[in-house]
Amino acid sequence: MRDPAPLARFGNLVATGLLDVTGDPAALDSSGFWAVCADFEGRLVCARFADVREEPVPAPGEWRGPAVGDWTSSPDRAAYTAGVRRIREHIAAGEVYQVNLCRVLSAPIAPDADVDALTAVLARGNPAPYAGTIRLPGHGVEIATASPELFLRRDRRAVESGPIKGTARTEAELLEKDYAENVMIVDLVRNDIGRVCTGGSVTVPDLCAVEKHPGLVHLVSSVRGELRADAGWPELLDAAFPAGSITGAPKSSSLRIIDALETAPRGPYCGGIGWVDADRGVGELAVGIRTFWIDREDGMLRFGTGAGITRGSDPQGEWRETELKAARLLAVAAGRRTPLNARATS
Repeated sequence: MRDPAPLARFGNLVATGLLDVTGDPAALDSSGFWAVCADFEGRLVCARFADVREEPVPAPGEWRGPAVGDWTSSPDRAAYTAGVRRIREHIAAGEVYQVNLCRVLSAPIAPDADVDALTAVLARGNPAPYAGTIRLPGHGVEIATASPELFLRRDRRAVESGPIKGTARTEAELLEKDYAENVMIVDLVRNDIGRVCTGGSVTVPDLCAVEKHPGLVHLVSSVRGELRADAGWPELLDAAFPAGSITGAPKSSSLRIIDALETAPRGPYCGGIGWVDADRGVGELAVGIRTFWIDREDGMLRFGTGAGITRGSDPQGEWRETELKAARLLAVAAGRRTPLNARATS
C-alpha cells in the first residue's frame, strides 16, 4: 500500500507539495509556509510546503474508526486516581501548586486509515477553532486535532497565548477550583512570555472568560505581549513550551511529577500543532489537546485526555473530567453521527 501524499490542513487552508522537513525552529523565521508539530517530549517537526490554498474541508468520506469500547487507557482508572492522590501529597508538601495529569488512550486502526479522512469527520461532528491535520507518513507524523486552545499566535512582534483551565458540561457546573486554576496558569503563562517580550508589554486582556464548545464549556484567558527584537520562534518556543495549561505550576516541578506518574508518552498530545507563514511573519500554534494520532509501528490510533489536579481535587471527579473531555471525540471518531448540541457523557 502506497503512503498518501504529505499535506497539512488548518481550517480552510490546505498545504501540499512537500519541500523539506527539519527539526530546527530557526527555519520558522526563514521563508515559506510551514506546518509545525512539537511533541510534548520535545521532538519538533517543521515541514515546508510549496502550494498553499484555500479549500473547504471535504465532506466525510471513508473513515473506519474504533468503536468506543475498543479503547484502552494508560494509566487505567486505579493508577490514575492513585496519581491524583500522590499529586495532592506533593501539593501538601509545598513542592507544587497544580499538576496536569494525563492518560493516553489507544485502539487498533485499519492499516489503510487516512488521518485526513478523520479530519473531515471531526470537522462535522466536533468543530473547533484550531482544527488541523498534518500528514507526513514518511516522518512518523499523522495527526488530526480538534483543539480549542491557542498555544501561541504571532503577528510579527505581537504574540498571544490563550490558556484554557476549567472544564464542565455547563457554566453552572464550573467550580471555584476551576477559576483558581485558570488564574494560576495565567500567571505562569505571563512569566513564560515575559521572558522574551519587552518590559511592561505583557497584558491579560481577558481573564476566565466562559467559552462554549460542543458538549462542554471552558474557562479561557488571553495573554499578550510584544516580542523583543532579538527574539524569534526559537526563543519563543524555548520560553513557552510546553504550555502551562497542560503542565502545571511551577512548571519545572510539574514536569518532574508528570514524568514519574504518567505511564505512556504524550507525543503530539499536549504539544504544539499549527502553521507558520515565515514570509509574512505570522503563525498560529494550538495546544495539542482533543488530538488523535496514528502510530504505524503498532497499528494504533491514539488520543489523550487529562485534568488539572489541585489540593482540593477529588480523584474520582478528576477521572470523570478526563472522560467528559474524551467522550464526544471518541464517539465522533467511531463514525457515529453526533448532533452538534449533544452533551458529552462520562
